[in-house]
Order: sequence, then structure tokens, then C-alpha cells
Amino acid sequence: MIKKEKEKEVAINLRKQGKTYSEILSTVSVAKSTLAIWLQSVNLSKKQKQRITKERLAGSKRGGDVKRKQRINKQNKIFSEAKSEIGSFSKRELFLAGVFLYWAEGAKEKEYYPGSPLRFANSDPYMIKLFLNWLQNVGVKKERICFDIYLHKNNKYRVLEVIDYWSRHTGFSKKLFRVYYKKDIPKTKRKNIHPDTYFGLVRIYVKESSDLVRSISGWVQGIVEHLK
Repeated sequence: MIKKEKEKEVAINLRKQGKTYSEILSTVSVAKSTLAIWLQSVNLSKKQKQRITKERLAGSKRGGDVKRKQRINKQNKIFSEAKSEIGSFSKRELFLAGVFLYWAEGAKEKEYYPGSPLRFANSDPYMIKLFLNWLQNVGVKKERICFDIYLHKNNKYRVLEVIDYWSRHTGFSKKLFRVYYKKDIPKTKRKNIHPDTYFGLVRIYVKESSDLVRSISGWVQGIVEHLK
């Protein structure tokens, strides 16, 4: 009992100095609920309240920093392990990857528009690069490949920078890129429209490619039937 009274006295004195519950509990080993009862009658000055608020915010930030670091470490570990699982990339795997990409993002032949050319569009430069590798893997010559860039009109002043960006990522001459401007600026919650990270959307166009589009449709149908 005497020990408890001494601990209570120490806790009250520390509180009067403007110490937070966490700081007091590091010195006085009692339950937080007990400490709350002991300190409920302690009146604090404005300065002491400000210090406690400041310490609470600092403690919250420290806790947030620790959790953020843990999240980043976990994220990096998962990324590294997943990356190592890919290993080498065979021609067969590249072939299937390209078929899946076109199935998802490519233009399909319509009954009312037979003979449609191959057109594949995306804003991810690495997806574009992968698909270009796929095209060459299935025998498409570089001279048959052209590009269209679709860019919001408010980025027109960056057109040379954008063309240079896509030329570098694809390895194709700047002369092969035609630019079309989107007149409207839609309201969006997307974060990738900042001038530093926004480079529009690129559409790959292959000349005389209607037979390839039909082959892709057959490959896709083969996948569908295999799944059945």
C-alpha cells in the first residue's frame, strides 16, 4: 500500500511537470486505467497541455514512421521474391504473353469492318516495349510499325518531350510518331496526369496486318477451348 502511495505521488509530480501518460508509465509500473484515476484531479497549465499535445503528436509520428518502415520493408521483400520467381523468359512464354496482351488491349476485327489492322494501345512504356518484342517475335518487320500518340490538349507545349520519351522507350524514330490531341480535359481522380509523369497514350499500328489479327483471334480461341 505504501509502495502504491509513493508511486501515485511520483506519477502526480511527473504529470504536474507536463509529462504524458507514456512518459509516466515508463517510470511508474501501474495499469494505465489506474494512472488515469490517479491523475484525474491534476490541473495542468496551458503550457503543460501544449507540451503534452506536442509529445502525443510526436509519438504518433514516431509510431507512423515505424509502421511505414515496416510496410516498405515488407513490400520490398515481397517484390524481390516475386521478381526472382519469373526467372528466364522463353519464346513460348513471350508468345503467350503477347496474345494475352492483345486479347485484353488490342483492337478486334468487326463483322461490319472486315480487314481491320492490328492496333494496340497503352500508356505503360514497358507494356508497349513488351508488345513490340512480341511483334518482332511473330515476324512483323519494323518498317510496318507506326505509332499514334494521344495527348491532352493542355500538354501540347510538351509535345517534343513526349515524342522523345516514346522514341527512347520504343527504339523507333521520332518521325514514326503522329500526335493527336484530346480536346476535352475530363475530371479524373487519376494521379498520373501530372506533367512530370504524364506522357499520353500510345497506339501501335501495323500496316497490312489483318491476317495477323485473324491469327490472334484463332490463338485466343485456342486458349478459350483449352480452358474448357
